[in-house]
Amino acid sequence: MIRDKVAIIGMGCSKFGERWDVGFEDLALEAFNEALDDASIELKDIQAAWLATCFDEVMCGKSALPIANALKLPFIPVTRVENFCASGSEALRGAVYAVASGACDVALAIGVEKLKDTGYGGLPEFGTVMGTKNRLTFPNVTAPGAFAMLATRYFSEYGLSPEKGKEILARISVKSHHNGAMNPKAHLRREVTVEDVLKAPIIAWPLGLYDCCGVSDGAAAAIVVRAENAKEYREDPIYVKSMQISATPGEELLYKWDGVHVETTVRAAEKAYKEAGIENPRKEIDLLEVHDCFSITELVTYEDLGISPRGEAWKDVENGFFELDGEVPCQTDGGLKCFGHPIGASGIRMAYEIYKQLQGKAGKRQVEDPRIGLTHNLGGFPAMSVAAICIFGIK
Repeated sequence: MIRDKVAIIGMGCSKFGERWDVGFEDLALEAFNEALDDASIELKDIQAAWLATCFDEVMCGKSALPIANALKLPFIPVTRVENFCASGSEALRGAVYAVASGACDVALAIGVEKLKDTGYGGLPEFGTVMGTKNRLTFPNVTAPGAFAMLATRYFSEYGLSPEKGKEILARISVKSHHNGAMNPKAHLRREVTVEDVLKAPIIAWPLGLYDCCGVSDGAAAAIVVRAENAKEYREDPIYVKSMQISATPGEELLYKWDGVHVETTVRAAEKAYKEAGIENPRKEIDLLEVHDCFSITELVTYEDLGISPRGEAWKDVENGFFELDGEVPCQTDGGLKCFGHPIGASGIRMAYEIYKQLQGKAGKRQVEDPRIGLTHNLGGFPAMSVAAICIFGIK
């Protein structure tokens, strides 16, 4: 258990977007330098680092050498990690566990991804990333198609007409765009209306253009120390309450899935709440950053996290429960919907928003007096995935 054993003393986040003018190294430095300044430490103070990237071959190259060279890390141990969309959270988890164990005193986690230069309109070719056997099992799977089936099943199971279902999903996107419009680091900063969302081109029915997150270039970084030392660096450190990752053994896809939830999120959340000492997440969690790769993913995640009762998250959406001024604000920075999804960076970018919110430094997006925030990543597909849950708080 790592509850309250490690604190974040510095974080940085690049501007996300179509960053044609910079490379992997520039993005990394943008986030890293902000984190160093925020922590009020020097490069020589960092004793170990973890880099998160996903599509290494088309971006930074293999191993940890690219980040060691870009940041000029002084011959310290540097580890590259990749775990689909949970990669950023995995890097942060590595740094946190290293500090908690006593292996080092100050550790860096950094996530970087540069997707706009790959030549693809979306993610690079995905056919073999889950192994050759899985390529034979579902050779034509796409992320929009897989999550579209989650949406249609949800509508059917809980008695939503297609029209009502699409309206609920549209409200989720409208909420995120409202928040993202106030965030100078977001990729997309224009508000949209429900009508805009409903009239947008269909990508995979019922998911339209505004139901899908885009791809971006971006980086985010965090510097962590042991909790008992945190106040030596700053007056307002943020403490790690829990970190849990759940990877599927494959049973959902094979024989055990109802089509309206994501089992890895459920399992990771159960363990995270136990580690953090949270008994009623709907009442105890103050804000969320969840993996809104699609609007339906966000909707289902509300229920998988135990924030909304099964089959009733759509009612919470309708009632404004997750709005910026609602009871549990979600995607206060605009989420993947407005930042896009540079895969290695997203998990740490989410933590950056929680960090700023808990410190009361989120500007126009500031939530009133938050004490506990949660981030959620989901990699893969609804029936075959890896999920990461991180919970942060103040003492």
